[in-house]
Amino acid sequence: MKTKQNKKSHILLAAIFAVMLFVGQGFIFSDHAYAKTCGGVEVAYFECGDEFTGNGGVETSGLWGILTVVLNIMIAGVGILAVGGIVYGAIMYASAQDNASQVQEAIGIIRNTIIGLVLFAFMYALLQFLIPGGIL
Repeated sequence: MKTKQNKKSHILLAAIFAVMLFVGQGFIFSDHAYAKTCGGVEVAYFECGDEFTGNGGVETSGLWGILTVVLNIMIAGVGILAVGGIVYGAIMYASAQDNASQVQEAIGIIRNTIIGLVLFAFMYALLQFLIPGGIL
């Protein structure tokens, strides 16, 4: 029993390391494209509007750009966690064999993941409706 747990933990650790290595390459070897400016400083992700004349509204402010980037990262994180939760529940369900409590726990994990994903989608749709012009 102990060797099965060791083998599973080694496989899980190797998978996590492989994902980190694969994702990390995109951050290390990518070049930044500084195409926008904010207060005379070149930036890559957002641009500032003309704050002194009041043109452009809130959508062109630097804070709005930062919030948009953070929201995009959070949306990606929710998607990754949802896929991870469903995969974890599916593996747990497939490996349950005759253990009824493990089957119920796996079904609960999958159900809760789907409920969380649906609630996040409703929250996103509500924000898109409430904020003029949408959030993205």
